[in-house]
Amino acid sequence: MSEGNGDWLRVRGIGRERFAGYLADYLATLGYAVQKDELAERNESVLTGRLDRPNPAVPVAATSLAFRFYPTSGGAAVVWEGPQEMPAAERSRMDRLVREIASHLERAIMTESHATAKVIRPSVPRLPWDGPSPPAA
Repeated sequence: MSEGNGDWLRVRGIGRERFAGYLADYLATLGYAVQKDELAERNESVLTGRLDRPNPAVPVAATSLAFRFYPTSGGAAVVWEGPQEMPAAERSRMDRLVREIASHLERAIMTESHATAKVIRPSVPRLPWDGPSPPAA
């Protein structure tokens, strides 16, 4: 499985629309107003979220989030596209939020699919504030 597309997470056993739905549902519980757009010509889903309800667990730099989902062989992948920059003072809080979102997605997808679908974390997950992606092997 190639990991050269800047993927944050991948999933096997469900499609991109359903994968985007799981993330949209969780972001809504965190207080985000979520918008999902389908790009039929590129076979992608774009998910954006704007924090509507104050949440102390969400860093200020994460008030606006953006993700792009695309199909893969046997599943889908998500690229975290925004925010692009993360102030050093908020980095630890953002890292915790990223871990919480990924953990929630793993649990929800595994539980609701009765363990037939699985979230896969790339060996080097790509987040936009970490800098450019390493070259694909």
